Amino acid sequence: MPDIIQLLPDAVANQIAAGEVVQRPASAVKELVENALDAGADKIQLILKEGGKMLIQVIDNGCGMSLTDARMSFERHATSKIRKAEDLFAIRTMGFRGEAMASIAAIAQVELKTRRHEDELGTSILIEGSEVVSQQACSANTGTSISVKNLFYNTPARRNFLKSNPVEMRHIIDEFQRVALANPQVFFSMHHDGQEIYHLPQATLKQRIIHLLGNNYNERLVPVEEDTNVIKLRGFVGKPEYAKRTRGEQFFFVNNRFIRDAYLNHAVLMAFKELLPEDTYPLYVLFIEIDPAKIDINVHPTKTEIKYQDEQTIYAIIRSAVKRSLGRYNITPSLDFDQENSIEHLVTPKPFDEIVAPTISFNPDYNPFATEKKIEREIPFLRNTDYRSTPIPQNWDTLYEISRKEENAQSEMHGQKTIAVDDQDLNKPSEQQLFQVHNRYILSQIKSGFMVINQQAAHERILYERFLQQLENHTGVSQQSLFPQSVTLNSSDFELLKELLPDIRALGFDIREFGKNTVVVEGVPADLNNTSETEILEQLLEGFKNNQSILKLDKRDSLARSLARNAATKAGTRMSLEEMNLLIDQLFACQMPNLALNGKLVITTFTLNELAERFEK
Repeated sequence: MPDIIQLLPDAVANQIAAGEVVQRPASAVKELVENALDAGADKIQLILKEGGKMLIQVIDNGCGMSLTDARMSFERHATSKIRKAEDLFAIRTMGFRGEAMASIAAIAQVELKTRRHEDELGTSILIEGSEVVSQQACSANTGTSISVKNLFYNTPARRNFLKSNPVEMRHIIDEFQRVALANPQVFFSMHHDGQEIYHLPQATLKQRIIHLLGNNYNERLVPVEEDTNVIKLRGFVGKPEYAKRTRGEQFFFVNNRFIRDAYLNHAVLMAFKELLPEDTYPLYVLFIEIDPAKIDINVHPTKTEIKYQDEQTIYAIIRSAVKRSLGRYNITPSLDFDQENSIEHLVTPKPFDEIVAPTISFNPDYNPFATEKKIEREIPFLRNTDYRSTPIPQNWDTLYEISRKEENAQSEMHGQKTIAVDDQDLNKPSEQQLFQVHNRYILSQIKSGFMVINQQAAHERILYERFLQQLENHTGVSQQSLFPQSVTLNSSDFELLKELLPDIRALGFDIREFGKNTVVVEGVPADLNNTSETEILEQLLEGFKNNQSILKLDKRDSLARSLARNAATKAGTRMSLEEMNLLIDQLFACQMPNLALNGKLVITTFTLNELAERFEK
């Protein structure tokens, strides 16, 4: 039997490696931008076409490369970051494995132009599928420009798994935001299909957060800083009242490298314990500086996982520092009578001899009974009316009974039987069919006893099925706004909105794009309550992202659930008998009336036997 084990060709090995390193266009963006940072660039431009599928171009003003280095950069395991195994435990650069460029060149058409400061001419290299097509000297700016075209052109199976352009753009924006947050001292710009998405000048960390996430974040940030012999911690956390129901604004950086760490995330959440509403997540952008010898970043090709020598100590430091910052900036309730901002410091004491005693003046001729005569002079028809001597009706105590009979008569005309309980009739059984308890639950009498309906869960179920039907048939009814409102979103949410726009319009929204990250809302679904357009869209997108990340639902189901939760009548809302009747009629017309959107019950029943057993205990 002949030998069957053989070495793979380099092109095939690179394509296999690319499966881990380059999963989608966002992965290539991350690797290329990190290489630009490692080259010492302080100005980086990112240019994209069709969500990065057709073009990813990164232009930097870094150190550039020589002819030999430019050619070697596309070889596997070729790197300038390490020389020996011990260097793995002293890494402070972004890249070090020497796999990214070789992997990208194996699955795309790559053009590289680079020039060092001391060279007169630069180098141009064109590679397709790991094969060098051309290599020559050229005129180039200082630094490096690398263009990745037609990603996965030679692996059609991988290309078919790519999502739509808006989806891929959202992943790219996520990676771009992480790199930009970690390097506020670097100028970044991003263009997509000829439109500028980001223009980020050199700034402080707080300014960079505001530039990326929005101007309204200026008032949401609380600084965090801690310096110990284990780690140095700095950054910002968000105030509890601005926490969101979806993850996505949580950023941990270790030695300026973005990481994902559920253990450290738990430390931050524990610092917010009892300050956050249920199922909400706070914003944080936290940077940890630690000795590279005490961590291992060579865990995964994406380099977003890290192992620590003493993670329990790091956990305790993060939790303590965040909690102290929240208390220091008066986020957590506290009593401190020695604070400089107490009320005593708002009063400037005067010398004793400058204090003037208060005086009281009065009119000794004032007659309060003269007011009635003045009224009679000003209002002529009161002159002949002795309203002070009008006798009290002798049958005044029967007025309540008359009023009660009129109310009962009106209720019977509307098909509702009500009974008023007075002091003499406390034990009379109620004949009322519907009753609202604490403005949260609706009680309805049935033959075997009574049922209790969760009014918010019921309305959510009604709207959810209605919105699903509208999405299926494009029958959403729009209520036009008297004054159309413009809504500006962050770049990630704007891309998500563009992806969902056809379905959002099917629900009854009348929306059109209006410039950079801005839309104009000219109409909203008729089922929505009086809510601002900005709040409606933000809640809709927030709920959609939450459904997608946790429940893994399809797009239309997530959209219908999100809008139903936001539009439903909330617990604590008082309802009239007509409103309760309508809610119950619509609920029992649903396909699944007894199942809430969270999987719990909408209706529960109590039988007369169960009630009797309660009183026999």
